[in-house]
Amino acid sequence: MNREIARLIQIAGSQLFNFRIKFGASKVLAAAILSCLLCAGAMTAAAQDPPFLPAPVRAVSTVPGNGDVNPYGVAFVPPGFPTGGAINPGDILVSNFNNSSNLQGTGTTIVDVPPTQPVFQFFGGTAPLGLTTALNVLTRGFVLVGNFPSTDGTCQHSSAGSILVIDKNGNLLSTIKSPMIQGPWDSALFDLYGSAKFFVANGLTGTVVRIDLDVDRSGVFVKQITQIASSYTFACDPVTFVDAPTGLVYDPFKDVLYVASTADNSVYAVYDAAERTHDGGRGMLVYTDAKHLHGPLGMAMSPNGDLLVSNNDVINSDPNQPSEIVEFTVSGNFVKEISMDPAQGGAFGLAVQPMKSTTKFAAVDDATNLFLIWTLP
Repeated sequence: MNREIARLIQIAGSQLFNFRIKFGASKVLAAAILSCLLCAGAMTAAAQDPPFLPAPVRAVSTVPGNGDVNPYGVAFVPPGFPTGGAINPGDILVSNFNNSSNLQGTGTTIVDVPPTQPVFQFFGGTAPLGLTTALNVLTRGFVLVGNFPSTDGTCQHSSAGSILVIDKNGNLLSTIKSPMIQGPWDSALFDLYGSAKFFVANGLTGTVVRIDLDVDRSGVFVKQITQIASSYTFACDPVTFVDAPTGLVYDPFKDVLYVASTADNSVYAVYDAAERTHDGGRGMLVYTDAKHLHGPLGMAMSPNGDLLVSNNDVINSDPNQPSEIVEFTVSGNFVKEISMDPAQGGAFGLAVQPMKSTTKFAAVDDATNLFLIWTLP
């Protein structure tokens, strides 16, 4: 019970006892007066609590001036990110995979979505790039984004790509390349300020690597790259470009990396992810669900510890469940699902940012090139 209401009950009770003694009121009349007082007290207490209903969904276009489409990656600019640049804490970045001709693997831009100001282009690279869901922001002031380029919009004519390191003003600082980076399709970041654990899912090899980074004010530097997981199914797809391990979520409290494997229609857990020195295969199966999973893609963790995963609607397709985002527990129990779009294939990148009294949940609808933002209590 709300403490304010309990206090009002106590006060009202003692006052009504005095009221009955002084005026000879009946128990019925006294109870009626008490009821009115309690209603007023409840309304007063409710007015002091935060509202339950979320704010309206904010929908913005992700199409920059050059016409890039097919938004994929989503990343919040974290608290503590240095000010004075083009982006600021609380902004949300969105990467584009396709160019204005809608050719996959050719998009070159990242747009910034400020909390209240208009959307603008933060970064523009040299074609072809194909900026993927592997989008993260380092607190020291840098953006990491994967690129998976194609010469003609098909996976069959794609190349390994790399990780771009971009500063707070949208300038390309450096590029991380390695034979172990093969089509960086999605990523997860454990940011330790002066260093970081950067996990990358490879679309061309069905593997996951951990890139140990040193970070200072001048840039981002690779210490070591270790393959920590493999054997996920991967294949080129004319509709989705590639079906491969995609969404990654790292839980630092358990040292577990969760991997959404699209073609396997399953989510796995790789243990000792931050420190392991050898390949752990697929890891342990966490969640597979023929009813609710339809090619899991991007993934995020909610404040209650559940996992949220989008679906590509090509694997195990169900026309009655288009563009679904599915919530499930890390013990493998289905919780809830919502549809992003009445058409299939719209859901992809998503991100969650807990705040003081609310949480922001952001997800792309690449069927309409829109970006949706919920503010939840």
